Amino acid sequence: MQSLFLKEINAFFGSLLGYLVLALFLLALGLIVWVFPESSVLEYGFADLEALFAYTPYVFTFLVPALSMRAIADERKTGTWELLRTSPLSLVQIILAKYLALLCLVLVALLPTLLYFYSIIQLGDPIGNLDQAGFFGSWIGLIMIGAVFAAVGLFASALTSQQVVAFVLGVFLCFVLYFGFSALGDMQLGNISYWASDLSLSFHYINLSRGVIDSADLFFLFGMIWLFLGGAVLVLRNK
Repeated sequence: MQSLFLKEINAFFGSLLGYLVLALFLLALGLIVWVFPESSVLEYGFADLEALFAYTPYVFTFLVPALSMRAIADERKTGTWELLRTSPLSLVQIILAKYLALLCLVLVALLPTLLYFYSIIQLGDPIGNLDQAGFFGSWIGLIMIGAVFAAVGLFASALTSQQVVAFVLGVFLCFVLYFGFSALGDMQLGNISYWASDLSLSFHYINLSRGVIDSADLFFLFGMIWLFLGGAVLVLRNK
């Protein structure tokens, strides 16, 4: 599993595309947080990073499927999947190794955003005037959303041998899970709205962003991860 994990990491950073994806992600967040007047912290006038945590899931909806689209689809298209299956690894171990590599890439993409935390602390009046519990709760929430999206992207990659199709499926599923159920929950449809809101990733992400780490939210997010990883295993086993 360690060899497969390192292979996935090297494949990402061994090409210009990997650095380009991360650069575009950080550029988009930088423009949203510091430049665009509608969301700029400098224009807002308050020492918080609400714009960062509000818009990052939108960017993640496209970034994480872009990272995960080649994980299995490319292996099947190039014919190396059969070779990988002859290695002394079970199907579950292969999926977990690829998933951990994707999760590592999500963390690498998020780590530079800690510079925003330092910047806001220095810009506060007085210095350090920042809701740190809210920041780190939201940051943990972003990690969990990225982890769920990585599992969804891996599941989408297992469904097809075409990277573009895997990317489109991944974006669609991530959009439905984060935005679709939330929109359905806002329609005031009685019990349907209640259950739709509870199934929405945004609902649990907002709970974490309040700075209180609730075990119910973590159980739900971890359950979503195992659901899609298990789905990927079942799909590949049937194929």
